[in-house]
Amino acid sequence: MRIFDSHVHCGIQDKYPPQAFEDYLLAIRGSPIQGAAMFPPVLEIYERNDPFFTDTTSWRRRRQAANEYLLTLQDRDIEVFPYLFLWNDFAVRQITPWHFGIKWHRHENEPRYNYDDPACTAAIATIREKNLPVVLEEELANTIRFVNETTPGIRVILPHMGMLNGGYRRIVSEGLWEKPDVWADTALALPSEIMHYIEHYGHERLLFGSDFPFGHPSAELAKINRLKVSDDIKADILANNLMRLYEKIRPVL
Repeated sequence: MRIFDSHVHCGIQDKYPPQAFEDYLLAIRGSPIQGAAMFPPVLEIYERNDPFFTDTTSWRRRRQAANEYLLTLQDRDIEVFPYLFLWNDFAVRQITPWHFGIKWHRHENEPRYNYDDPACTAAIATIREKNLPVVLEEELANTIRFVNETTPGIRVILPHMGMLNGGYRRIVSEGLWEKPDVWADTALALPSEIMHYIEHYGHERLLFGSDFPFGHPSAELAKINRLKVSDDIKADILANNLMRLYEKIRPVL
C-alpha cells in the first residue's frame, strides 16, 4: 500500500521545533510513508506574532528562500511534493512546474491577507489557470468567503478537518463539506470527526496528513489504520486520493 503524508511543514530557517527535511526523515524512520506534500514553516513566511506586520525586503527574501528550499528536495529518500506558501506579495510568478499546490495560512489575531488587493485577484486567476489545489487555514469568516466567493472552481483543502478554520462542526453547519471542490486532511483530527465525514460525505476527498513537526507521522498513520473502514477506503485516504488530486495538475503544467 502506498502512503503519502499530505501535510508536512519543512524548512531550515525556523529551527524550533526542528523541521528540516532530515528531521522529517528521522520522524518517519521505520514507517511505510513514501512521500510527503511539504510547505514552508509559517515563521519563514511572515511574523505571525505581530498582527500589524508589514512586509519588508528581508522578509520577501526569507520567504523566497523558504519556498526555494523545498524545490531542492527532489530525487531524495522519499518523494516530495512542494507547495508554494503565498503571502501578501502574491508572488505567483514563483510557481514552477514542480509545485503541486499553494499554502494559504493565517490564524485569528495574525496579520491579514489583503483579499481586496487586485494582486490577490490576479493570483487567484493564476492558481485557477494552473489547476493547483490550495491548502487553506483561515478563520471561519474568511474560509467561507474564500470557498464561496474568492475561489469557485479551485480545489480547497481544509487541514485538520477544519479544526483551525472554525471547527469541524461549524464547517458542517455552513455546508462547506458538501461542496465538490472542498477537501479535507486528517492531521490531528479526532477519529470521530473523520468517521462522521466518511459516513456523510464519502472518503474520496479525504487525505492523510500528519502536521509534522506538530504531529507525529507514525501516530497519525496509526490513527487512520485503526479506523473501522475497509482496506480500500484506507488505501484511498493514505495515497490514492492525493495522487488523483495531483493527476489533475500535470496536464496543465
